[in-house]
Amino acid sequence: MIDSFKPKSYLLSEMTEEYLSVRKIDYDPPKLAINTFINLAGDRDVVSYTRDDAKLFVDVLHNQGNKTATIRRRINCISAILNYAYAELDVDKRNPFSRMFIRGEGQDAHKRGTFTLDQLRRGYDHALSSGSQVKLLMPLLGETGCRLAEIVGLELDDIDMSEGVIHIRPNSIRRLKTRNSARTLPLVGYGIEAMQQALEHADDKHLYPRYLKDERCRATHASNALGKWLKREFGLTAHSLRHTFRDRLRASGCPLEMIDQIGGWSSIGSIGSKYGHGFDTHMIKKQLLLMRLCK
Repeated sequence: MIDSFKPKSYLLSEMTEEYLSVRKIDYDPPKLAINTFINLAGDRDVVSYTRDDAKLFVDVLHNQGNKTATIRRRINCISAILNYAYAELDVDKRNPFSRMFIRGEGQDAHKRGTFTLDQLRRGYDHALSSGSQVKLLMPLLGETGCRLAEIVGLELDDIDMSEGVIHIRPNSIRRLKTRNSARTLPLVGYGIEAMQQALEHADDKHLYPRYLKDERCRATHASNALGKWLKREFGLTAHSLRHTFRDRLRASGCPLEMIDQIGGWSSIGSIGSKYGHGFDTHMIKKQLLLMRLCK
């Protein structure tokens, strides 16, 4: 009973652990940001951090040569944790990372490359013959347009091979990026072949148990493993598959609203796009079959 009356710890490291346990997200990106910040400013009471601490963090990342998009992601990670801490501790304090300015933000961005159809076929064929569950992620991502965490974090209950669909939805090991991310996707062509093989490596609950730790999906580890192969073979990244998929949908004449629904992208075309139930699975499958790659 006495332990329950002990004051709640205000240390940033402990509030980070609490935040991550509540959010059920990949530990690696926020932990990387927090550990870098703590190394610079110390592991202190969350209310003690100042704007100068935040500016120091940004300056160090900038001087280390990080892209401005990377710096912004790190800022967002720390800012979210501090906002959580202030709310939980009922602290009336301005977040020191709020509206943080980054020199030259966006000016160092470059357009992400995309795969050619020949590269996709070559990569898919290799993945299917390799016996590697990691490489199977290429056709699984490339033929569904999913984010990597959406596939790596699938539970077997999310996969219906009798209907040939996967349900992208929150589950016990990962949440979704946005509300628009929840969707049902048909598997066609290389995608269904890759899923059949991937299921052979699954356990009794998870499609990719190798990327589970502490009952959480570690999508960053999967991204690093797949990315190493894709970079070596094609000079591209796992996320390039998602960009390529959107281009293929566009080239097949797919309506913009359907493109957004298939990929789980926020639809900005019109207010009307937010009304109704959207396109059903049969309509989506018909569109995916139009752009299906043939061997």
